Parts: sequence; structure tokens; C-alpha cells
Amino acid sequence: MSTDMPIIPQALTPAHAALDLIARMVAALELTPSVAVCSFDRAGVVQFCNQACADMLGITVDAAVGQPVASLCSRGVRQAEHDALVEEIWSKGHSPPAGDWQVKTGDGRELWLYSTCIPVWHDGKLAQIFCMDIDITQRRKDFDALQAAGENFHQMFERSSDAIFLLRDGVVEEVNPAALLLFKCEKAERLVGRKLHDFSPMTQPSGELSSEAEARMTDEASRGGNARSEWHYVDCEGALFWAEVLLTAISLDGGKLYYVVVRDISERKRAERALHLAAQVFENSRDAIVLTDRGRRVIALNHAFTVITGFGPKDMLGKPVSLYRSGVHDESFYREVWAQVEAGDHWEGESWGRKRDGALFPCWTSISAIRDSAGRVSNYIGIVTDITERKKSEEHTRHLAEHDFLTDLPNRVLLLDRLRLALAAARRNHAMLAVLFLDLDRFKMVNDTLGHAVGDRLLKEVASRLVHCVREADTVSRQGGDEFILLLSDVAGPQGAAHAAETVLHSLEQEFVLGEHIAHISGSIGIAMFPADGDEIDALLKHADIAMYHAKEEGRNGYQFFSGELNARIVERSGLEQGLRRALAEQQFELVFEPEVDIASGAVVGMEALVRWRHPALGLLLPERFIGVASEAGMMVALGQWVLQEACRCARGWLEEGRELVVSVNLAPAQFVHKDLIDCVGDALRCSGLPAHLLELQLTEAMLMQAGAQTEAVLGKLRGLGLRLSIDDFGTGYSRLGQLKDSPIDKLKIAQSFFDHGTDTTAIRTIIAMARSLDMTVIAEGVETEDQLQLLRELGCDQCQGHLAGNALGAEP
Repeated sequence: MSTDMPIIPQALTPAHAALDLIARMVAALELTPSVAVCSFDRAGVVQFCNQACADMLGITVDAAVGQPVASLCSRGVRQAEHDALVEEIWSKGHSPPAGDWQVKTGDGRELWLYSTCIPVWHDGKLAQIFCMDIDITQRRKDFDALQAAGENFHQMFERSSDAIFLLRDGVVEEVNPAALLLFKCEKAERLVGRKLHDFSPMTQPSGELSSEAEARMTDEASRGGNARSEWHYVDCEGALFWAEVLLTAISLDGGKLYYVVVRDISERKRAERALHLAAQVFENSRDAIVLTDRGRRVIALNHAFTVITGFGPKDMLGKPVSLYRSGVHDESFYREVWAQVEAGDHWEGESWGRKRDGALFPCWTSISAIRDSAGRVSNYIGIVTDITERKKSEEHTRHLAEHDFLTDLPNRVLLLDRLRLALAAARRNHAMLAVLFLDLDRFKMVNDTLGHAVGDRLLKEVASRLVHCVREADTVSRQGGDEFILLLSDVAGPQGAAHAAETVLHSLEQEFVLGEHIAHISGSIGIAMFPADGDEIDALLKHADIAMYHAKEEGRNGYQFFSGELNARIVERSGLEQGLRRALAEQQFELVFEPEVDIASGAVVGMEALVRWRHPALGLLLPERFIGVASEAGMMVALGQWVLQEACRCARGWLEEGRELVVSVNLAPAQFVHKDLIDCVGDALRCSGLPAHLLELQLTEAMLMQAGAQTEAVLGKLRGLGLRLSIDDFGTGYSRLGQLKDSPIDKLKIAQSFFDHGTDTTAIRTIIAMARSLDMTVIAEGVETEDQLQLLRELGCDQCQGHLAGNALGAEP
């Protein structure tokens, strides 16, 4: 049967030394079959039980741990005396004298035990009581037999398993065979005729002279019948050993003798010493140490564990250690850790710990399995070392190696690493990224005129502004001198890169206050896109650099894309975006109206408002030219509000002229989800004085389906204003019939696509029938021919709009 200890590294750290000592202590207790050891807490619940104790009680170790000690054995008529003794230990913290106790186990067996109780302190408080018991049932039987049957005294004397001495006047008169074995003497003559203290050191561990201690015991036995003590003896070979001594005064053949029983307790004393020493190391270690049972429930933790983590014994004892995981590592990490422990009895590595207040800290963790004499795991011990300061030092060293000393921006080393990772992610996700190469204009003049100290301050301020121009996931790097590189990961196409470049240029245009000096600079930016302008690091950096020089050649304070064709397209889009902002401020937009005609009567019943942009250079632009740019630039809410207000104003004018027409306005998706939509619509109605029933708002099927859980609430509020709601381009989406039924929609507009490339009569008939079933008005857009109009009339369509209606009635109401 293997009794090997877990393997300990050669170079022992204090933490490993603590682990080694505690492991040896626990193993020593397991390897002591003659000493039954258990511990219990203030509530009387068993916290530790070795195999010898479990065997003595007739149960398993697992069955004993966690049970009230009173439920495992009873001391009969002396139970109250034992309870009082335990209470005295808790109150005074002192070990009572050892003694003989008769107990009854749970399976009905009656045993005699020689019991010692030791208080164990933790963090200055009495935490547990350790009890060490030796089964002396046979010795008691022998002793009782000797007293009950004097005539058989010598027979029992010879057969006793304990060493027995008969003393007369303090001198050994006779010894039994067991005494010769214990004291390692070949013949009785080595013992007979001498005093017991002749086989003792000069003094006992208490400091008392052995001769005086023996005289005191003899006197106590004479007065009380017997006396008991723990004693240091020296055998005939000169070896020192611990013994338990029971000295009893008896009468034999009319004379008074002393019957002395000596039992070797060296093994128990070594276990006690190991326990005491281990407890000292355990408690005074600077590393956090936690001990669990084989079920990984915490049974002990040291003071350092509480200091480091904030968790105390009340928080952890008896609970699974897994409850105190950090939450950083996933389940597969812990499975791998415990798999290594089960396979090799040990694991150690870097991990994350969690403190009682929820704070995380890096730690070096060591976990070892402790096995009993049968080779089974009995306990696990973990040592946790807080490596926060070491990690900070490592991080500081790494930071210095990867960052520019002046601006603290990533240097070229870190930029290349991040660019490599960003390229890998872009390839994997089929995404785009952009590299912006920035060179400051007129920086040399600042250095030459104001000095390098001011130049350094300027570079720091530039770095700060650049960081605020990009997202947290992007990288701003200084390459040296006045050159910077911006890495934009997962950028929204060339438009996103251009927007970032414009933001940077605008930031650099603002004056720099450098102490008593004020500086004005600008920048030239070259942009290279992945994958269009290169799929490798060197190519992207080179092309961005070339584009930057093109920007300088174009007059500085600007940006250039590496691709000429892309550059032209981006410049045009940028010009449109800037023009749109001016158009809103300068009222360059105008509305045209497309009639909505009642098919049955031919009367105009409404007008759809369509926006146009009167561009000062490009002329009248249709929505297809600028709506996409306005949407990407976040301008649709402002543009949509202008259209709404202008359409209501026009409709109010028609009403004042005696023409009551419904004006239809398209809502952009951004408007529909905007938090101020209801207020904006209400303001447009109030400011224009238009009755709400003459305003119709058009939504798309996509908006109806994708706007989220609040869609119905928004539609209800709009309907509450008294206006009408319609679905534009119906049939091109995937609206559900139930969704339409539950929505306050007044009109369905058949998409023009059903008339392109031949009329889709079946689809049109289906939409009209569905509208009828839902009590909705149906209108067809894009009606171009008389045949289409006749078909709609035959199918029962209510209204139409398009080229045919416009030609018949004119473009104005």
C-alpha cells in the first residue's frame, strides 16, 4: 500500500514549505492507525476525522465529517462530565488532563479510550478542538481481570500487551515480557532492582526532576488509588521515547505494591508535534492557504487567506471551494486544472482570484492532493500567492517597451502587432480596415521658432487630440518626429475612413495654447484601405505614406486615398455631406407633390410630398442622389422634420384655398425610432394649423417589423393625434397578416414593382383582397398606362398615383 507524499519542488519557497509540512502532518495522522484523531468546531460538528478514528467508530470518514460528534459516540453516565470538560476548554482555552473514558459507538460497541483534547487557535480565536484517542479496551480488560481475580494475577501479568512493572518501595521487583520489549532489554535483570526514574532523563519536559516527579506520582497513587502521567523514558539502547504511565496502588499477599502500566505514545506525540508545528506554519505563512476535504469542501484556511481575499472562516468553512471562483475563467479551465490534480496530484499556474468585495486580483495558485495510507485522496490543499505587484512591474516594463516615451502612444513595435491582429480579424470576418498616415504641416517651423520644448508640448497635445478623434478599439501610434499612424479596425468602408480623417483635420485646425505661446498647424493624411489597397502590413503602410505625400502636393491640410478612383468618389460624397449641412441652414430644399387620385370619381384626394435639393452648383437633385448620404451622416431626422413642417404648411394653404386634400409624408427609419417623433409631429400640426386628419404618415414594411417592441406603442400615439397611417411599397417586405391586423394602419400602397416588367395581376388582386378584409384603403403607385388603370378599376382598387395621374391632372394641387 503506497504512502508516498506529493512531490515537492527542490527549491522550496515559504509557500511550498508550508504545503510540505501540512501535507506531512495530515499524512502522519493518516499513517497512525493506533491513534484516532478527530476535530470539531464550537457547534460540536466534526471537521476532520482520520481513518483510525472512522474505523474505531465503525463508519467511513465521509460519514463522520459534518456530523455532530455527540451523534457518533456516547459516554453514558459520564456524558455530562465530558460536556462540562469540553465547555471548559472552549471557555479557558487550556488542554485538560488526559483520561480514560468508556464510550458506546453508534453500532453498539463499548470501548475504553484514553483521550486527550487539544485546543487549536485561528486568527487569535479558539477555532477547533482536536481529540486524540487510543483504544485501551484490552488493557482495561486486563486490568479489571487482575483486580477481579488476584489468584490469576501473574497469569494476566505475563500475558498483558502493555509493559507492567511491580514496584515495592519504589524499586522494580518484577517486570512482564512486554516491559522487556518496550525498554529493549534482553533480560529482566537490566530492570529489576532499579527505580523507574533510573530509566528517565534527568528532567521531564515540564522541567521537573524525574525523581521528584516519580515521588509525586507515588504519593498521589497512595492517596487516591492511582495516578496517571505522560513520561519521558530512555530504553536500554539509549533511545528516548514518550510513554503513558498509569501507577496503581494494590494489595497483594497482604503487602502494598505499586502496579505500573507503561504504554509507548511516541507516535501520538510525534503527531501532536507535527500538528502544532504545521498549525504554526499554516497560520503564519504570508501566502493564503486553504485546506479542503476530499469533496473539496473547505475545512481550514489561514490568516493570510483572510487578509488577501477578505473571506474569513465564517464565509468559507464547510462550503465548496468552487463557490469562490473569480468568474474570469470558464468551466473548461477548471476541468483541466482538476484533471491534472487527479492525474498527478498537483497543479500550479497563474489565475485570477476574487476578493470578498468583488475585486479581482492576479495570483499564482498551487493545488495538491493529499493521500491517506490506502492511497486514496483524503484532502486537497491550495496555496494562493497575490502577484498583483509583480504583474504591475511586468506591465510597466512592457509598456515602456511598446510606447513612445514622449506621448505615451503605442510605438511602431506595438502598432505592427496590433495591425497584424487587425488584419487577421479582417480576413476572418471579411471586414475592412483603414490605415491613416498623418504628417503635421509646419511643425518644423514651430520647433525652429519656439524651441524643442514647445515642440514636445505640441506633440503631446496633438497625441491627446488624435486619441479623442477615434474609437476606443482603434489605435493611434507615433512613428517618430511629427508622423502619426491611425489604425481603424472594422471601419465602415471608405466613408468611415474619410469621416475619421475629416475629424482629425478639424481637430488640428483648432489653435494650440502652449503656455505663453499659441501655435497653428494642420495635417496631411494618406489613407490606405484593406483589402483594396493591400493585404499585407508593409503594403498598407507604404500606400498610406504615398497617399499622404499626394495630400501634401494637393496643398496640405487635407487627405487623399491611395486609389484615385476611390478618392474621387469619397471626395464627391464628402462634398455632398458638407453641402447637405449648408442646405439645411440655407433652406436649399423644396417640395414637389404627386397627386393621389380616387379611381372611381377621378378626383384628387391627396398629395404625396417629395423632397428635392436645389444644389447651387449641381442644380436640382433627386432624392436618390443625396438621401443615402444624409442617412449615413445622421441628418435624416433634421431633414425629415423640415419636410414634415413644410408639407403641413402647404396643406394648410390648400385648405384655406378651399381644397381639402390629405398630404402624405414619408417617415425615415431614423425618424420613426427617434424619441421626439410624437412631439415633432404635434409641433408641425400646431405650427401649421393643419387638422390632423389631413396628414398621412407613410411607413415601410421593414419599419413596421424591425422597429422593436415599442412599435405598436408609437403607432398608437401617432393615431392618438388623429392623423392617418399608411404602409408604403407594400408587398416588397414580409409583413405578417396578424401584425397588420393588430396595427392601426389606414392604407396599403401597392409597390410600383408589381407593374414593372409586366403587371403581376395575382399579387395585386391578393393585396387588394387583404386590404378589403382588414377594412383598409388601397392605393397603387407607379400607374403609367390606361390598361393598368382599367385593371385596378376592375379589381376594386381605391386610389392610384403615378405618371398617368400626373399627366391628367398636373403636378400642382
